[in-house]
Amino acid sequence: MKLLIIFALLGYGYGAWKFWKGFGRTNFNRNLPNRITLSLLWPALIVANKSYRQNFNKALKG
Repeated sequence: MKLLIIFALLGYGYGAWKFWKGFGRTNFNRNLPNRITLSLLWPALIVANKSYRQNFNKALKG
């Protein structure tokens, strides 16, 4: 069970880091609070928002 939690946290961190690094390729407003919020909430936003999903893919393709 602990191993699953560790892998989940690593996956979350990896996704947030990749989005943070590729944020400049997205259509979002480029300010720090926006960047932090969108990087931390990426799992929920991918599920709930098609536009975010497309921008997240743009950020990862760098």
